[in-house]
Amino acid sequence: MTENEKRARVFKAFCDANRLTILGLLQNGEKCACKLLEELNIGQSTLSHHMKILCDSGIVTGRREGKWTHYSISPDGVEYAKTLLNQIKI
Repeated sequence: MTENEKRARVFKAFCDANRLTILGLLQNGEKCACKLLEELNIGQSTLSHHMKILCDSGIVTGRREGKWTHYSISPDGVEYAKTLLNQIKI
């Protein structure tokens, strides 16, 4: 994967209202996918799609516990996103 492809994944993570809502929910700490589903008006397959994009970007990490995955915001991923934004010059 090229560096630009890696960067594009980060920006893609922020380009959807549902993903921004998910990030807002995760700001208070780790949440199980089951809890995210309770808070969002989307199906399980739609949540999985959004979580894959967020995890692929590095902004969110997931860990399996039983049949559920627990998600949290990655401090390293957030720092990388901040670095990308700071590189944009006007």
